Amino acid sequence: MSDRELRPLRSIRITGDGRCLFRSVAYGACLRRGQQLPSDSAQKELADELRAKVADEFIKRRGDTEWFLEGDFESYVRRMRKPHAWGGEPELLMCSHVLRMPITVHMYIKGSDIPRIIAEYGQEYGKENPVRVLYDGYGHYDALQSSPARSVANRRTRYLSFFYFSRTTT
Repeated sequence: MSDRELRPLRSIRITGDGRCLFRSVAYGACLRRGQQLPSDSAQKELADELRAKVADEFIKRRGDTEWFLEGDFESYVRRMRKPHAWGGEPELLMCSHVLRMPITVHMYIKGSDIPRIIAEYGQEYGKENPVRVLYDGYGHYDALQSSPARSVANRRTRYLSFFYFSRTTT
């Protein structure tokens, strides 16, 4: 993706409560599907639901994931189930599998006013219209919106159904 294509990205501030990665991804998944954008309280619910599914995905994919997690696998998964445990690259990878969609991580690089892509996950689910998140380099994630969204009044699908649809449609 060229810098020109990145210019229309707009950062959506996400609450920093230990769930920001999961909140950002959930918000981005709603954007990608054209669903109602979640309020702060709905983001929290969706983030906690996504976190639980990510922990389950680690267990499901243990043979493929255990080697790149820090420390004891069971302890790591148990810690990730806690609502304020910070997520990182392993969780982004599992989010892409849970949602069955690509996730792109952007970051502002020193000397640039345009966020650069620093990581991509879930490319096997396509490369078009990924969920975009912005990493600040210090542990916080915000959502990125690629273009002005349609008005909420035009969205007929409710955000609470997004995990249901993520597993039943491809």
